[in-house]
Amino acid sequence: MRTRPVLIYDGDCAFCTSCVLFAERSVRPRCEITPWQFVDLDSLGTTRERAEHELLWITPVGEVHGGAQAVAKLLLSAGRGWAVPGALLTLPPLRWIAHGVYRLIANNRERMPGGTPACALPADRGQQSRTPSSPS
Repeated sequence: MRTRPVLIYDGDCAFCTSCVLFAERSVRPRCEITPWQFVDLDSLGTTRERAEHELLWITPVGEVHGGAQAVAKLLLSAGRGWAVPGALLTLPPLRWIAHGVYRLIANNRERMPGGTPACALPADRGQQSRTPSSPS
């Protein structure tokens, strides 16, 4: 059984990787941090589809928190001054606002600073690779 939470992120996404590096340096959460591409997601109680869609915080007992709530858990784990915004992100209506902001950023992460086409969510990746057919 794990003794520390695990933070799972998309290691193929430059924007996600930059955010995680910032968190490691500045926030210093008390957890293991790893790209979903390097873990057995089944053993952690989650799926590839979910890991591609959002940041995941997995507790030692197997509870999975995603998106803005994963960010809240990350902040809470760091303690110090970071715990206050982490706690606020768990309370309505800030929780609902945080969810909307998280989804807006996640759905557009390839457009964020440091983002690349590889950062696009899986459904978007297929659309980006298609080219319009030329008229005959």
